[in-house]
Amino acid sequence: MSYSQSIVILKKITFNRLVNFIKLYSSFILSRLIKRPVILGQPIALSIEPTTACNLGCPECPSGLKKFSRKTGNLSVELNQKIIDQLQNSLIYINYYFQGEPYINPNFFDFIKYASERNIFCSTSTNGHFLNDNNCEKTIESGLKQLIISIDGNDQESYEQYRKKGNYEEVIKGVKNIVKWKKKMKSEFPVLVFQFLVVKTNEHLVDNMKLLSEELGLNEFRMKTAQFYDYENGNSLMPENQEYTRYIKQTNGKYKLKNKLYNHCWRMWSSAVITVNGEVVPCCFDKDANHKTGNLNIDPFKKIWHSKVYNGFRGAVLKNRKDIEICKNCSEGTKIWA
Repeated sequence: MSYSQSIVILKKITFNRLVNFIKLYSSFILSRLIKRPVILGQPIALSIEPTTACNLGCPECPSGLKKFSRKTGNLSVELNQKIIDQLQNSLIYINYYFQGEPYINPNFFDFIKYASERNIFCSTSTNGHFLNDNNCEKTIESGLKQLIISIDGNDQESYEQYRKKGNYEEVIKGVKNIVKWKKKMKSEFPVLVFQFLVVKTNEHLVDNMKLLSEELGLNEFRMKTAQFYDYENGNSLMPENQEYTRYIKQTNGKYKLKNKLYNHCWRMWSSAVITVNGEVVPCCFDKDANHKTGNLNIDPFKKIWHSKVYNGFRGAVLKNRKDIEICKNCSEGTKIWA
């Protein structure tokens, strides 16, 4: 996160939000000491899923591969408002992304605007195929503070190695469009992040991608390691350069996660993920929502957040995180920043 973005987020911290943060962090520290979940306050951050639909078919993405156990659908305006209304006094940050391509939801800009008007920093991630003039103008008007655009190659051949069904020229046109509209509307936001997912087929392009990001006029270049679901026996997309992968090969030929899994996780206290149909899950690695802690169409968020089910999951993390399937692929601490 850039210095300017950090300043913007800090400006979102009201007295009530500061008190809430202190409660949360104190309860997190206490929980680690006593090895038992104590949760005070409400989350300071959320990931809210606008849609599970996507126009691409990326090989390691359940949305792109259409291998969800969840049904394809869109978040409703009513559900988004319900979430914000219940948590606006504690929330500082919302990432309007989980699975799918956010711009597919026709109400996407209404979600951003509703949250932004309540002084919440909003971010999203897109594959860049929907950044036409109309959407660029609406993006800026909505109050979005950060737009992450994923581009994984510098021509159609390298790009479609991972971004199956994608159109490289369409993405580049979209990037130029949003840069143009920011200048036209004299807007500092959204901060534009060029995100490069590093895999074996494009790892040789790192320097080229940095240069492309600068030429296009984006604010930040960011590299990201790829997640593989079946990584123990290796994967043909794993980069050869160890700097660009979150896995390491062991002496027995099997692969393991580089990142050490400590028996605690700040995310379990600071944030939550809400799916298109109102299901609450503890982490963005739970893409199929297997660890549901409740549903906002049935119970208020506060009840779910403090429930036995949610605390049961927090307790499992404190006991032995390696026993939790979604934690085995956690990239906390393994992202690459340029």
